[in-house]
Amino acid sequence: MTLAKPRRGLAARPTDPDAWVGAPGQHDRNGGAKTEKFSARLTIDITPKLRGLIKIVAFERGVTVADMLRALFEREFPEAENRSNGGAS
Repeated sequence: MTLAKPRRGLAARPTDPDAWVGAPGQHDRNGGAKTEKFSARLTIDITPKLRGLIKIVAFERGVTVADMLRALFEREFPEAENRSNGGAS
C-alpha cells in the first residue's frame, strides 16, 4: 500500500506575492519570452442593471467595456505605474 501525497489546497497562495499576482515581465501564458505589457483577468460581481449601464456608456463612447474600465482604473490608481518600478517618479 502506498501513502497518498498530501494535497495542496486549491486556494493555497505562493509565499512570493509577485509569483501570486503575476508581476509584469514574467513569462507569458504560453511560456514565451518576457513581455513589457502585462494583462490579467479580473472578475467582479455587479448588478445586471449596472452591467447594462456600463455597456451602454461604452457603446455611446465608441469604446469597448474593457478599454473603458482599464482607463477608469488607470485614472483611479495612477501610482500603480510608480509601484512597479520601485516607487521612482
